[in-house]
Amino acid sequence: MPSIASQYLELTKPRVVALIVFTAIIGMFLAVPGWPPLRESVVGFIGIWLAAGSAAAINHLIDQRIDRLMARTSHRPLATGTLTPTQVLAFAIGLGTLSMTLLIAFVNPLTAALTFASLIGYAVVYTAFLKRATPQNIVIGGAAGAAPPVLGWAAVTGEVHPYALLLFLIIFVWTPPHFWALAIFRREDYSRAQVPMLPVTHGVTYTRWHVLAYTILLVIVTVLPYLTGMSGLFYLGGALVLGAGFLWYAIVLLNPPDELFAMKVFNYSIIYLMALFAFLLVDHYLVAEAAPVGGFFLEKVGG
Repeated sequence: MPSIASQYLELTKPRVVALIVFTAIIGMFLAVPGWPPLRESVVGFIGIWLAAGSAAAINHLIDQRIDRLMARTSHRPLATGTLTPTQVLAFAIGLGTLSMTLLIAFVNPLTAALTFASLIGYAVVYTAFLKRATPQNIVIGGAAGAAPPVLGWAAVTGEVHPYALLLFLIIFVWTPPHFWALAIFRREDYSRAQVPMLPVTHGVTYTRWHVLAYTILLVIVTVLPYLTGMSGLFYLGGALVLGAGFLWYAIVLLNPPDELFAMKVFNYSIIYLMALFAFLLVDHYLVAEAAPVGGFFLEKVGG
């Protein structure tokens, strides 16, 4: 039987939160020409991680009825009765309170406010309302999941730069094809739980075409960092190769070889986002190395 500690850890959705925190860290590094300030980076990382974990725990609490009905989530601590709702609520409040305290005291109020807004956006607006209200739930609710690089940027600079919003836009457009691929594979689960995901309300074929449409839009959006001068040719090459791969998966998904192919699209989308942000990071320091002190890149970051 899993330990109590591992059950609490599961409440934080560690794999999902790892991707969230990864994009936040990239936002920190992209925000400055050299190394980001140590205190703001470390405490910002911890604070954002704690807030994401708190939001995930609230998601467990609100979705406990749904989780019991879905094969993918039936093992979760509340679904199995390992933890009680009171324990989960106390845990979520504790993580959220610690997060806000750290961010306000050691980072800056802007990061704390944006992080709190993201927490509420995911845990309350998306989970409690949008998820059950509209098949466009993941499109609208995706704004909360797209916020981490903005949080990271704000943590080390104290401002929201247009480039940070560009990172937000990339994740915002990436979220629907990423999640709809999973929803296609798990559509029977969502139907049984009466969650109006797009494959349930409009059918699989309709959803597959939406995945393709958003993937095309994503490829276009990911060229913007190059076009705006945020990144260089190294990033552009990586983005185009990764985008071509995503397009291939989206096209094949229109007439997939088997049911499991939707999960292959889902898994590729995770690798895609991590690799895309890694290309941004490497390109950032390649450009910084190439530019003279006080040169083009420094001027861009400084406005």
